Amino acid sequence: MRPATGETPAGESGSAESGSGESGSGATRRRYAPRMAPAQRREQLLEAALKVVLEQGYARVSIEAIARMAGVTRPVIYDHFPNLGALIEALIEREERYALTQLAEVVPDLRTHPEVDLAMLLHVGLPHFFESVADRPSTWRIILLPLEGTPDIVREHVEANRAIVLGRIEDVVRAAVRSGQLTPELDVEVTARAIMGFAWDAGAMIVTDADAHSPERYTTFVRILADQLVGRKTSAAGTHVAGAPAARPSSTEPTAG
Repeated sequence: MRPATGETPAGESGSAESGSGESGSGATRRRYAPRMAPAQRREQLLEAALKVVLEQGYARVSIEAIARMAGVTRPVIYDHFPNLGALIEALIEREERYALTQLAEVVPDLRTHPEVDLAMLLHVGLPHFFESVADRPSTWRIILLPLEGTPDIVREHVEANRAIVLGRIEDVVRAAVRSGQLTPELDVEVTARAIMGFAWDAGAMIVTDADAHSPERYTTFVRILADQLVGRKTSAAGTHVAGAPAARPSSTEPTAG
């Protein structure tokens, strides 16, 4: 019989820890996972799965490994996810949802945010992206630095979202050419790909070594470049991309998704 979710022995083998029984003879008692609300437990399991992916790669992810990381038994996981595939799919959806929310703030759709121009993208949008990566490196690591054995569905989602972002950058660059911010001789697609490639590479470096490659370092560079490129000065506290917070002096990764 499957143990109840809230009262499950911790560890695959039901790890025990010593404690004094009623007789005071030091009887061994089984350690139980603390009770959690279903939504909280689900997040805990997704967080454990993400840690396993980052530490061991997709190829070594298993229900047993996730249970061990979360400090629960396998039946607890099956109470929330029918199988490993469903758990991994839920993890991918969670991380993708976060990433897409951040990217929508970095490069909004011009059809709904016509006020966004190239100067705003470079002065505000990209710095917001750098801070987002530093805030949640675990999420961005699996997006910017695909691990060995990454499932095809993950790669397909990443590429599809990259294409959306690239299209929006192209729209911004095209508008900059029309407005005279950029010379008409510039190739719109090449320019957009250069911006996208720089942002992606900067994000990967922030994930890899945030001390040497801090968001502030890239923000300083991109704002100087923006001033040279479009000839428009915008302070760090200037106009914001819709929904995007101003760049912060430092960031930390949250302990839970």
